[in-house]
Amino acid sequence: MTNDSTHSSALAGTIALVAGATRGAGRAIAVQLGAAGATVYVTGRTTRDGVSEVGRPTETIEETAELVTAAGGEGIAVPVDHLVPDRVRALVARIDEEHGRLDVLVNSLWGGDHLIPWGKKMWETDLDQGLRMLELGVRSHVITSSCALPLLIRNPGGLVVEMTDGTAEYNTRFRENFYFDLAKTAPLRMAFSLGEDLKEVGGTAVALSPGYLRSEAMLDIYGVTEENWRDAVAEHPHFAIAESPAYVGRAVAALAADPGRHRWNGRSLSSGQLAQEYGFTDTDGSRPDGWAYFIDVVHGGKDATADDYR
Repeated sequence: MTNDSTHSSALAGTIALVAGATRGAGRAIAVQLGAAGATVYVTGRTTRDGVSEVGRPTETIEETAELVTAAGGEGIAVPVDHLVPDRVRALVARIDEEHGRLDVLVNSLWGGDHLIPWGKKMWETDLDQGLRMLELGVRSHVITSSCALPLLIRNPGGLVVEMTDGTAEYNTRFRENFYFDLAKTAPLRMAFSLGEDLKEVGGTAVALSPGYLRSEAMLDIYGVTEENWRDAVAEHPHFAIAESPAYVGRAVAALAADPGRHRWNGRSLSSGQLAQEYGFTDTDGSRPDGWAYFIDVVHGGKDATADDYR
């Protein structure tokens, strides 16, 4: 696996679905799969004709598909609301009709950050708001896997990646709000359970978390760009451990290209952990390990800096 965006053929012939590829980790994963030669179906709710409840018209699935193709793969944009089973079934039927197989499924569905009521107890959180977070972060994953797995298991060796926020080790901590906690710990258990179901058919399921992600939204919140992101560190010191979305994209591409990936089945993984395993780097040539930094330094009080974890 290459460490940059240079085209490769490691995943030539691979058919992938990245559900939730409009922006952030999902977009980067789709692009890195494309850079390795895969055909990637990219789905989401924000298109050039309409914007989802996230309210960010600046990123669309059409743009993601174009980036996949420019990277060396084939990007196919399909507008899908993954909370509507019939829409997901239609998507899977299309993939089946056009390619007859599905090799990689990435559940990167979320879009609930704008709903998180930071600092509120469970009973202080609006119930409809909380349940919407669970729909976006849990129900959408369940629907997508239920509809897509019959195609993925048609050939042995399929890979399912459940994207989340936080590793199993880190998420033993309370994640700030009852509903957000559920939404971000559920994919860890989904990967474990799917791993059990996929064992007999030769498939692999993992949960994967980026570290402190420099998503488009986070850069906007901090008033910086990918080019000058370090300007935000003075006000937000822990941002020094931040990683580009490409980093977790390279993690998924490395997993997909690894014929021995079944050794990870059912496990919780992180971009930093897989960078050490597979040898890829972030766009700046470093290998940040964000979750180790948060566990050791932020919560553990270790006398170290972010540079010690890059």
